[in-house]
Amino acid sequence: MPPRETPDSPRRRIVEAAVELLEQGGAAAVSTRAVAAAAGVQPPAIYRHFGDKEGLLEAVAEYGYARFLESKRAQLKPAPEDPVEELRRGWDSVVEFGISRPELFEVMNRASGRGADMAHRAGLEILHRRVRRLAAGGWLRVDEELAAQIIQATGRGAVIAWCSTPAERRDPALLSILRESMVAAVTRTEPTLSATESGPAPAARALRAALLDVSGEAVPLSDAEQRLLREWLDRLAADGSAPTG
Repeated sequence: MPPRETPDSPRRRIVEAAVELLEQGGAAAVSTRAVAAAAGVQPPAIYRHFGDKEGLLEAVAEYGYARFLESKRAQLKPAPEDPVEELRRGWDSVVEFGISRPELFEVMNRASGRGADMAHRAGLEILHRRVRRLAAGGWLRVDEELAAQIIQATGRGAVIAWCSTPAERRDPALLSILRESMVAAVTRTEPTLSATESGPAPAARALRAALLDVSGEAVPLSDAEQRLLREWLDRLAADGSAPTG
């Protein structure tokens, strides 16, 4: 990630000018000449800070992730009592960001540079913490990794569907229906931690999530024992089969 910048630093001005041009006219509007003029710098300054236009767009993606992560982290304090409602709010925040800033959202999803990748991973960690809370409470219907993929795919798909539909044909019901379909796909109508009611998978997911949430606390197992327990829990959470060997 780049070093911390002051609000009036040339690099920050260039990035913010690029974001403004992007959201006004799409990626085609982000030319080095236009960005330099909007930021009040000479074109060589862009190459000095970013290398080329793709480097500038990577910095724009990092900027977008930073703004988005600020809002996501704010939602985590304090953590809501209802993890299913937290899931809804988190999904809504992604979709609202995407449909309100579609050009920036597209650049963020296309970015592949190290800084954008680190920011993307930070966002994924917030998502996985939410999924672990669902699992720990007995709410999760599917494995954690699959749940995270479903949440991501439906959120991104909702943004794409909304933005590709002419404004006069957009129906807000689409977003609420997609959200509730996602919730139904990954969560149960009632939490269960009972292995006798629906097999060992829900209990295994809950125990695995609980163990992940004790980072920094003493766990009375060796590293080898923890790895073995994780392997068993992963197997049980995936298909309910008992460990062998």
